[in-house]
Amino acid sequence: MKYLPTYLATLLALLVLDMLWLGLVAKHYYATALGHLLAPQPDIAVAMLFYCLFSLGLVLFVVVPHGPAPDWRGMLTWSALYGFFTYMTYDLTNLATLRDWPMGVAMLDISWGVVVSMAAATSGRLVMRRSSRS
Repeated sequence: MKYLPTYLATLLALLVLDMLWLGLVAKHYYATALGHLLAPQPDIAVAMLFYCLFSLGLVLFVVVPHGPAPDWRGMLTWSALYGFFTYMTYDLTNLATLRDWPMGVAMLDISWGVVVSMAAATSGRLVMRRSSRS
């Protein structure tokens, strides 16, 4: 329960940013590059499971270990690495196993994973710092 606000802030940031990314910023690019692979509608339950687990991983492996201490560089570095390795695993697996998975999508997706992980972890850390001061 101690880290619930931290987790919720991380989750909310990830959800909002990814919805903006997938729904507005990169929607056309992904539709054009992956249209032949996309389901007519996303499976919301599976998507929510991803967001909940990804956020939990960020909190457990990045945010909490760096605590509320002023070392922002370390937390940002580790959150970038978390995003890089998780998104890279997904995209390299797709490149290895799916016909016609575009390299451009993989590169963009991995880059997005780095950015969104850093932003979500920052959100969680800000809430954790505020909670630790109270």
